[in-house]
Amino acid sequence: MPPTTVPILAATAPVAAVSDVVVVGGGPAGMSAAVAAARNGASVTLVERYPHLGGMAAGGFVLVLDDIVDEEEITVRGIAQEMIDRLETMGLAVYPPPEDRVLSEAAWEKWRRWGAIDFHQPGEIKPIVYSVAFDPEGWKTAAHDMITESRVSLRLHSPFHSPIMEDDRVVGVICNTKTGPKALLADVVIDCSGDADVAFGAGTPLVQGSYLVTTVFRLGNVDTATAMAFDREEPRAAYELDREAKRILGGAWEHWWLLTPLPGIVWCNAPHMTGYDGLTPLDQTAATDEGRRRVAELLEFARQRIPGFEQAVLVDVAPQLGVRQTRLIRGDYVVTKDDVVKRHHFRDSVARGRGYYTPYRALLPRDTQGLLVAGRHYSVEPDAQKLSREIPPCMAMGEAAGVAAAMAADAAIDPRDIDVARLQRTLRSQGADPGDIPSPRAVVDHAALAVTP
Repeated sequence: MPPTTVPILAATAPVAAVSDVVVVGGGPAGMSAAVAAARNGASVTLVERYPHLGGMAAGGFVLVLDDIVDEEEITVRGIAQEMIDRLETMGLAVYPPPEDRVLSEAAWEKWRRWGAIDFHQPGEIKPIVYSVAFDPEGWKTAAHDMITESRVSLRLHSPFHSPIMEDDRVVGVICNTKTGPKALLADVVIDCSGDADVAFGAGTPLVQGSYLVTTVFRLGNVDTATAMAFDREEPRAAYELDREAKRILGGAWEHWWLLTPLPGIVWCNAPHMTGYDGLTPLDQTAATDEGRRRVAELLEFARQRIPGFEQAVLVDVAPQLGVRQTRLIRGDYVVTKDDVVKRHHFRDSVARGRGYYTPYRALLPRDTQGLLVAGRHYSVEPDAQKLSREIPPCMAMGEAAGVAAAMAADAAIDPRDIDVARLQRTLRSQGADPGDIPSPRAVVDHAALAVTP
């Protein structure tokens, strides 16, 4: 019988950088955290395993920014809005103007294929809301520009390996490189890995959830005008073909294809696949194989049957598997589904999404010092995370964590001990909306609840 375990040879890791803050993960949350920390006076090192920034926004092709409005109020601003502004300047962001953000058949026909829909509302025709379609290469460029301008020390091609611990305190991380392991030391570490990799290595309490995985893809050479005219003029036939396309894909959101800022290129946030563990290489490989098979079958079907897709080609499949949920930390507070659905307000709210609030305590891993988290792996119940994991709210979390880390490093204290009221004031002064003014909706102050089991 072969052995079930083998020893790993001990090795030393040279110190490659010492900074006030280390951010692990260069996705939307990590980029926001790094920029916010640097803008607030901290020296920052950002490490990313891929050769680009962007995470799910760029490598995962999640090409619509939503969950940023509560009815007519824009709730996610700050660095997220700055990213949108930069993409728009590049001609690579599209969103409905205020006059089109209404419930009408005309607005529906004009904007539904851009994904600017309030999917949470009932009815066949839904309200059009502020939501932004963008290009992934544009995101990479804008993110890199923001990191460079903020003088963040960026280390791509550097997969995270493990935290460096002193008792229960994280004092840095080790990354793998082609030249061997490298140690990066810091006063505060921010885990923006998406899978709570740093927190897991530090022994932080966690739970593991699961949700859909997706091999997102783009099709090119699509006659989108013909395809949309067919939708309007032959709705019954279009419905039947749409249903068959979704069957091939194994499921999709309301529209299986959406427009992008690039002419003739459509975005397909599918296939939806369940039963895969987003952490294990075998399941990730199997999901990738299944996804590519479904994409090939869908492309052949669309060419043969759907008007406007006769000459369609596969442009690309996202290089990152679309994983929505894996590990979730247990923090000083655990956000519940009731908190999200009923839009509970917290005295220590530091980020917002579609009307819901994120308390600072949900970014503080329990039983661990020197560590903050931001992103889809924050302290939240699995069912609540499915409703609060979109990119813009994760960017708001990252911005809050970055400012908090800079404050903690400057005062030589643990992030748990900062002045949260000052953090909220700073975020608001810098254009973010931490939600520290209670909503006129149902308001519940959970500040007295130090820990949720």
